[in-house]
Amino acid sequence: MATIFSKIIAGQIPSYKVAENDKCYAFLDINPLTKGHTLVVPKIETDYLFDLDDDIYSELMLFSKKVATAIEKTVQCKRIAVVVLGLEVPHAHIHLIPMQKESDISFSNKRVELSKEEMTAIAQNIALLL
Repeated sequence: MATIFSKIIAGQIPSYKVAENDKCYAFLDINPLTKGHTLVVPKIETDYLFDLDDDIYSELMLFSKKVATAIEKTVQCKRIAVVVLGLEVPHAHIHLIPMQKESDISFSNKRVELSKEEMTAIAQNIALLL
């Protein structure tokens, strides 16, 4: 059974796509901790990040670096946090979270509410820099 991320990649579920290549897909988190919070996933469905083939793992990290650089130029922040939790969806993924302070990346924080227009604009602005 396909994960929600595989359905997003396949276009069965809409997303605010930021970037895509033949092996990876990046999209805005619809329940973001901060403005610009982005998820980066491999297109291959693997539950655990460290179970990925070395080539896919390396590609995911390099792709995430490019996306993080674009986010940093789009959303005002001190740094882009890289968080890997991996328990909520059984599909390896990386959270790229713009942050001003370390407490910004606490998953117990209240989530930021953004309109569809704001989400679309953020995704488009990040994508323009890739």
